[in-house]
Amino acid sequence: MLEGVVSETHFANLRRLKELSTTPTRLTLKVSPNWIPPFQVVILGLGSWILRPNFPLWICSQKQVWSLDISNTNVTDAISPLFWNIFSQFNYLNLSHNHIYGEIPNILVTLYPSSMIDMSSNSFNGSLPFISSNVSFLALSNNLLSGSISHFLCYKKNEPKQMELLNLGKNHLSGNISYCWKNWQKLLVLSLGNNNFTGSIPASIAHLSLLKSLHLSNNKIFGKLLHILKNCTNLEIIDINENQFFGIIPSWIGQRHSSLIILNLHSNNFHGHIPKQLCALTSLQILDLSHNKLFGSIPGCVNNLTAMTSTSNNILQDLFVVDGDSVDFERALLVIKGQVLEYTTNLGLLRTIDLSKNNLSREIPKEVTNLQGLQSLNLSLNNLTGRILENIGAMGSLESLDFSENQLSGRIPPSMSKLSFLSKLNLSLNNLLGRIPSSTQVQSLSASSFIGNKLCGPPLMDNCTINYAKSNTKDKGSSGGREVDWFYVGMALGFVVGFWVVWGPLLMNRKWRIMYF
Repeated sequence: MLEGVVSETHFANLRRLKELSTTPTRLTLKVSPNWIPPFQVVILGLGSWILRPNFPLWICSQKQVWSLDISNTNVTDAISPLFWNIFSQFNYLNLSHNHIYGEIPNILVTLYPSSMIDMSSNSFNGSLPFISSNVSFLALSNNLLSGSISHFLCYKKNEPKQMELLNLGKNHLSGNISYCWKNWQKLLVLSLGNNNFTGSIPASIAHLSLLKSLHLSNNKIFGKLLHILKNCTNLEIIDINENQFFGIIPSWIGQRHSSLIILNLHSNNFHGHIPKQLCALTSLQILDLSHNKLFGSIPGCVNNLTAMTSTSNNILQDLFVVDGDSVDFERALLVIKGQVLEYTTNLGLLRTIDLSKNNLSREIPKEVTNLQGLQSLNLSLNNLTGRILENIGAMGSLESLDFSENQLSGRIPPSMSKLSFLSKLNLSLNNLLGRIPSSTQVQSLSASSFIGNKLCGPPLMDNCTINYAKSNTKDKGSSGGREVDWFYVGMALGFVVGFWVVWGPLLMNRKWRIMYF
């Protein structure tokens, strides 16, 4: 899927760089600061070698090198101006995962088309530099860059940009997201998350008709999820969590974005019902609508989310693996097993639904149990009623299940003991009663998973008294009318029979009455 981003030649070069830099142990290259190598190279791969602490000035003597990888080499230094002077000769440059600091020069010109630049995970500061229109891959994420994005986007605004992957996430960028998107129409992946952007999504985003992945999470962007995203029909990832979007979740998401794999609207101000049209997203693997103001019922058509019904297909893998080469670009912060975790290359293996902290009501639809590939299900902090689904044991892939702080009643179904992969369970603060099903998996969980109910049995201290047993017996028939309690029926029947055995003959036989008296 990323084969259109850079040519096969570039990825072949990436493979050669990996072969050069992959060693059983990390190697250290020690040379004098003034060393000038007696050779000229074209491809130089020193990724994961130890070059620390100074930036290797001898690289500046290489006048023919066009592919350079010195990522993860413990360099803690500013880059020499001599290096920026030879910048235009690079077709592939990877300086990522070091501690390089200082400002990036204002204009970075590359001579080659489809150039790739990765300076992510360093300490670069200052404003964004102007970038040549030839660059197709630019990663400046996880730095200390600040200021506006407008000058960056609007540089030579009448000149079409070749950029296909742009990652500016995890910086200190601020202000509005610029309106100069018209000439960025080749973009496939756009990541602006974890900054301080404000304002609304500009209408010019509609020009990004090829866009597959949109990350705007953890900013201060507000407004409705406008129809401008309708034109981006190739979207596979929409990640806009932790912003200030409001209004209803538009039904056209399910109609216009049939290829959607991740929909993350966590921590916004969306209200209204969950649209049934979302059930048309048959490729959806991650759905997070938590921490909003949604109400109504959970759609019963969730069993149409066929990507969650099995674990056999990893649809998302094509977003970051090409010809066996990993492009560490797609990532997501998700709440799984009660913890905020960042998923990267294993993101495509995950299948999760999180609808927690809304105002959802009514019963959990029985169709949920058809999602047998689901690994995490969180419906906590709602107003759900009824019983836990009897067939929940069919969801054999579940590792995390959270139904806490609802109004669920009845007993815990015995089939829950079949969830052999379950490592996180929270049923606390409901109206559940009776014995907790016996299984090694369930009994190994924390007692806090069951508090705030009328439950008994391990892992709780209460070993099920007669009162709990009676309550559980009465509860068994509550879904289909009252069940007969045969103990009391037998007692009443015995009394009637005994009464007539003693008094019946006396009433029927006069001689026996005289003898008795």
